Amino acid sequence: MEFRKKLLYLVESPDEEDDDNTSLDWYDIGMMIVIVASIVPLAFKHSSLAFTVIDKVTVGIFILDYFLRWSISDLKMKKGAKSFFIYPITPMAIFDLLTILPSITLVSNGFKLFKLVRLMRTFRAFRVFKAVRYSKSIKTVLMVFKKQKESLLVVCMLAVVYVLVSALIIFNVEPDSFGNYFDAVYWATVSLTTMGYGDIYPVTTAGRVVTMISSFMGIAIIAMPAGIITSGFMYELQREREEKKGSHE
Repeated sequence: MEFRKKLLYLVESPDEEDDDNTSLDWYDIGMMIVIVASIVPLAFKHSSLAFTVIDKVTVGIFILDYFLRWSISDLKMKKGAKSFFIYPITPMAIFDLLTILPSITLVSNGFKLFKLVRLMRTFRAFRVFKAVRYSKSIKTVLMVFKKQKESLLVVCMLAVVYVLVSALIIFNVEPDSFGNYFDAVYWATVSLTTMGYGDIYPVTTAGRVVTMISSFMGIAIIAMPAGIITSGFMYELQREREEKKGSHE
């Protein structure tokens, strides 16, 4: 039991964890390095012996990490023996499994259809989501999203209304430039995000006036979530500093 508790402190982050315990930090750093190394081959079209070795080694580490977490799931989830059945269907465990399966030879060779093979290969990109577990900064950002979800939801609703209304206006002001309402929605979305691809655009004076007004409004809407997230992130950082300062006094 003592060994499993030590393992829990190594691979997980219990609430009662001591701030002076640096083993978790080193484990997180090591796993982040493995994650980065595992996705490097995905940036290249061709395969090589080095990429194959990297894939096999990193997936071996992922498999070990997966089973280590599974073996201590009862201590983490505190639901007794049921934890061993619940853990495999938790979101992060599913992500972990999806990063492992494409690199298992028996699984990869079993699929002969090209589209299925390509689909299994893209599952390797899920490895980037494993960084959420090991990065304290990402955890802080997720905490900000969780605490500010109501404000962000209001902004998202405002953005949706903006897109639909802008699309409706431009579709009626300049129907010749837009084949259907979906094209207008696409144009409004691109305008909201200030991307400006230029594949669909108004050509009349009235349409251009609507575009200018829409662009100004889009900039304001886009700035709101950025401000909410930034202020929330700064608040979380300040809170963490104060907690650390209080724990050392």
